[in-house]
Amino acid sequence: MRKFGLLGKNIAYSFSRKYFNDKFENEKIEAEYVNFDIPEITDFPLIITKNPTLSGMNVTIPYKLEVMKFLDDLSADAKEIEAVNVIKFENGGKLIGHNTDFIGFRNALKPHLRPQHTHALILGTGGASKAVAYALKTMRISYKFVSRSASEEQYSYSELTEEIIQKYSLIINTTPLGTAPNTDQCPDIPYQHITKNHLVFDLIYNPAETKFMSNSKKHGATAVNGHKMLELQAEAAWAIWNS
Repeated sequence: MRKFGLLGKNIAYSFSRKYFNDKFENEKIEAEYVNFDIPEITDFPLIITKNPTLSGMNVTIPYKLEVMKFLDDLSADAKEIEAVNVIKFENGGKLIGHNTDFIGFRNALKPHLRPQHTHALILGTGGASKAVAYALKTMRISYKFVSRSASEEQYSYSELTEEIIQKYSLIINTTPLGTAPNTDQCPDIPYQHITKNHLVFDLIYNPAETKFMSNSKKHGATAVNGHKMLELQAEAAWAIWNS
């Protein structure tokens, strides 16, 4: 039986394990999917040693960047994004890092885009934000990051004015703020300047509607959560593992 798994920390809530085990059952695939919940990335080699039947892994917070130093090579996409969320176990034991987050995000976003969505704000600067930025680049949508501190390439949250919010009519939350059980949290942006021309996309999928989404919808914005993105990136991972 083939074995797949998710590498992360505090991942009991994980979407991937249920998604893939349901898929294997429904499609009569002889495989299992387990969580590898580790406190430190240095435990990763031990997982490989103890699980010789592993065929592939997903990688989630906080190891999308840290895992790269343990891999033999990266796909072109993963190299440019500088983050890995999929590992393929090649013949001969080679570990190759891939990134399907950008595929999931891009294909989940596309149906909701309107002509005015030419400029995007990416809230957060972690591993997921890199995949989002790469996807936007492939779609020729210009973007700017938002973080706690300002720099040439990013705004700070305190800098966000009405003029900036009006210009950037696509806003993507890549931070964990608002994830269950902390559903009362949300990114600190001036929601009062959001309009019906805005599209907001939250990578969070639990809850289905985050405070970031509901605050934006109050001002007329279209709001999308991360569930479809997760399904699409999972199917892209499955295609890589079987290629």
